[in-house]
Amino acid sequence: MWKIAALALSLASTCAFAGPKVNIETNLGAFTVELNQEKAPISVANFMKYVEDGSYVGSQFHRVIAGFMAQGGGFDEQMNRLPTYAPIKNEASNGLSNKTATIAMARTNDPNSATRQFYINLVDNNFLDYKQRPPGYAVFGQVTQGFDVIESMATKPTTAKRGMRDVPVEPIVITKVSVVE
Repeated sequence: MWKIAALALSLASTCAFAGPKVNIETNLGAFTVELNQEKAPISVANFMKYVEDGSYVGSQFHRVIAGFMAQGGGFDEQMNRLPTYAPIKNEASNGLSNKTATIAMARTNDPNSATRQFYINLVDNNFLDYKQRPPGYAVFGQVTQGFDVIESMATKPTTAKRGMRDVPVEPIVITKVSVVE
């Protein structure tokens, strides 16, 4: 009997820290990210605000570098900057690493400047971690399904557009975002 109770307690505590799962559909296909609410609560809450208000829909992956990462969420198809909420505190010291298929917050040189832009690592980018390069870039989840869609982004030709490099010639647009129940 105690083994069943221990198992139930173990499962309950595991589920208590399970973060939300979000399905992101693009014109190249869909992928799902599972967010780590336990280790990156500020970043997850921030990302979920943009999911819930629907403003990721119509944004694009505006910076895609093969062998590095795919960045999106901050610009529309015409490369107009999208409105943001206030910047958040950098959580890069949370112990999560910029490994292949992880999702992290993009930011400027100011460590606490992340708003709506995120990136997905195409390869292990440990040099972006807090331990390697303080203050680092905050990982807050990972792609659990559809990573091939992210990999396909890196095969598309890019160009310079409106002062930015590595912009896909054909926009890679987010068409739908939904929380997976």
